Amino acid sequence: MTENQYEHLDQETLFMVSQTFKALSDPTRIKILHLLFHRECSVNEIASELELTQSTVSHQLRFLKNLRLVQFRRSGASFYYSPDDDHVMNVLQATINHALHI
Repeated sequence: MTENQYEHLDQETLFMVSQTFKALSDPTRIKILHLLFHRECSVNEIASELELTQSTVSHQLRFLKNLRLVQFRRSGASFYYSPDDDHVMNVLQATINHALHI
């Protein structure tokens, strides 16, 4: 692409971008992602640390997993969650830094 050419985003890309911003617009999901940015956690650990119900955490993790923002690994009967996309985590951290700077 040359310097002055503009290329439109396709519908799939627009949808994924809007869904990612939707994920980042919810305070509960921001808290979960921020925690996972610092360490891998199980649903129980997330619920305990953030004072949320397991049901709420599971629901939000499902939403984040469908967008490929978190991933999980299984260890016995437990699932441990961590970020799946450094790009989005960098956007989240930059936004937090911006908010703290103001």
